[in-house]
Amino acid sequence: MTDDPRLLALATALPPHRISQEEALEAARVMYGPRLRDFERLASVFPNAGIAARYAVRPLAWYLEPRGWPERTAAFEEGALDLLERAAQDALDTAGLRPDAVDAIVCVTTTGIATPTLDALLLDRMGFRPDTLRLPIFGLGCAGGVLGLGRAAQMARAMPGATVLFLVVELCTLACRAAEATPTNVVATALFADGAAAALVRSAPAGTAAGEGPALVAQGEHTWPGTRRIMGWRVEDDGLGVIFAQDIPALVRTRFRPVADAFLARRGLAVGDLAGLVCHPGGAKVLNALRDAFDPVTDGLDDAWAVLRACGNMSAVSVLFVLERRLAAGAQGRQLMTALGPGFTAGLLLLEA
Repeated sequence: MTDDPRLLALATALPPHRISQEEALEAARVMYGPRLRDFERLASVFPNAGIAARYAVRPLAWYLEPRGWPERTAAFEEGALDLLERAAQDALDTAGLRPDAVDAIVCVTTTGIATPTLDALLLDRMGFRPDTLRLPIFGLGCAGGVLGLGRAAQMARAMPGATVLFLVVELCTLACRAAEATPTNVVATALFADGAAAALVRSAPAGTAAGEGPALVAQGEHTWPGTRRIMGWRVEDDGLGVIFAQDIPALVRTRFRPVADAFLARRGLAVGDLAGLVCHPGGAKVLNALRDAFDPVTDGLDDAWAVLRACGNMSAVSVLFVLERRLAAGAQGRQLMTALGPGFTAGLLLLEA
């Protein structure tokens, strides 16, 4: 038997180039305005997105020029490794550990490709052991922060005493494709951003101490039938093309709460037993839908709004920024961590802080 895995440390990282929402709007006007008749009407998404700024791995001018797969892939590998190294080192420092203390790495991303994978490339770069177990995960999209941390917790539970490093990085700005002037790309330009996070997880045999951090009590997911085309990527000649449907907030408002209720009920709990929420800030409309879905439990949504405002939508990474903010503010009790991604899939993780 083992106790629930514990979150030993959590760290986040942002790339160097800050882009205000006003600058993003002007860039979108240059890229799409001349070829999109309804651009000025669509441009209202920028002031209404709840975003003040976001961060990118390349300066704004880089995105205004045509870029193909080789350039995007090179930018992904360089930017992702730099961010992951910084986040991982900060998490290790917080826990008082060296890289050679890590027994397994779970690495999540959906916005670029690298083979060898990012976790393998970090082994020599950071000094992880050659026998470190690696689990790279691609394709979870915005749900990857919750689902990936859940996978890390499951791995830690299966290996009592082992230290598992969870890494997540998303460089959403690299999907900005000036060649395709569509309403979807205008909305994506208003929302998406870059970032990374790292977390250390450990469980221990019952009766021994795994750490003092929050317990990762249970994880779950739910994929709704017939929803495969709601969110995802299209592979285009010059990069990844974003797919998302306008009915995501409606789905959250009407179909998410029963899934969360069932997840909690399997543990003898109800939404009213929660002290707060740790939600992926997918956008203003999604956050409003989550407020309606989980009413009257809304503690934590202010943190999601704050991350969205300061950093934009960093896909799978954002929810770790929200968790970091919640823990720094001293959140206590049961916290339900949630995110939604391609599938269309809900990720759920119950924490006890």
